[in-house]
Amino acid sequence: MRKIIHIDMDAFYASVEQRDNRELRGKPVAVGYSEARGVVATASYEARKYGIRSAMPSLTAKSKCPSLIFVSPRFDVYHDVSSQIRDIFYDYTNLVEPLSLDEAFLDVTENRKNNPSATLIAREIKRRIYETTGLRASAGVSVNKFLAKIASDYKKPDGLFVILPEEAERFVEGLKIEQFFGVGKVTARKMHENGIYTGLDLKRRSERELTLLFGKAGRSFYMNARGIDDREVQAERVIKSISNETTFLQDKDSMTLLLVELYHLAGEVMERVEKENFYGRTVTVKVKYADFKIITRSRTLPHRISGFDMFWNTAREIMKQVDLSARPVRLLGVGVSNAADEPERKFTQLELDLF
Repeated sequence: MRKIIHIDMDAFYASVEQRDNRELRGKPVAVGYSEARGVVATASYEARKYGIRSAMPSLTAKSKCPSLIFVSPRFDVYHDVSSQIRDIFYDYTNLVEPLSLDEAFLDVTENRKNNPSATLIAREIKRRIYETTGLRASAGVSVNKFLAKIASDYKKPDGLFVILPEEAERFVEGLKIEQFFGVGKVTARKMHENGIYTGLDLKRRSERELTLLFGKAGRSFYMNARGIDDREVQAERVIKSISNETTFLQDKDSMTLLLVELYHLAGEVMERVEKENFYGRTVTVKVKYADFKIITRSRTLPHRISGFDMFWNTAREIMKQVDLSARPVRLLGVGVSNAADEPERKFTQLELDLF
């Protein structure tokens, strides 16, 4: 029987900003951009009281909370803090599966502290994270990833919740279907249309019925309704791509202005490339027009991209082939991929898929 911990930082980006700026403490804070097309990346708990959530349009957030303070994201700082937290995880186990900068699964069935209690390990990790970073984390402990993920969200913020194996099925039966990991708004709506509102409702459906309704995900829903999840904690993930993109406040139809934006995006991507030691051969440019049509254009080079000049020159040539005659551009992105044929491969958490 596995012992799995899920650690989830509480309002991570916003908490970092409040930690570093005393004037933001106790106030509703949103990390993101306040412009018309901006979105909220993370909201502090003070802001969440007003109904503000991640991915909410900035204009909507400001209408809910006129006193909301927007702070521009500092991803370099968040990466550094995330590295500190991850170092703590590795003091306990090599089986760490990061899901993003602010959350990860740990398999502590066998651990470096020879501690038989996953609960005590989770409590110790929470304490060390706070002592090291000044930030609070929530932890969920159970026998599999599905249950541990639900448990970490159950007592937020600064929570620690344990789902024992003998309690798993009954606990899941009482959950609202929206609390199931992997059930978003669209799936929840479809479940409601079919009379599924709780874990117990889901458990009453056959695997065949759920598969017909939800495809491959139906089997996962069938198993999860019984508290079953056989997925292992995957300690290594291969970087497949690194990319960056931006949505403009106003649509752009000038190639000169777009190339300026592309230059800055390419610089940020190259910083990640060098940091991760990931040197691919394929450069991709993504364009979303004002009418929301998306195109991507790629070029694969005979050798890996060894520096910024090669990357930028390739991206620029690709961009010059983009048609701007009919529609202005709403979004621009650039990325690098295709390093599978390199003799040395870098294994790490994939934080930025290629678009």
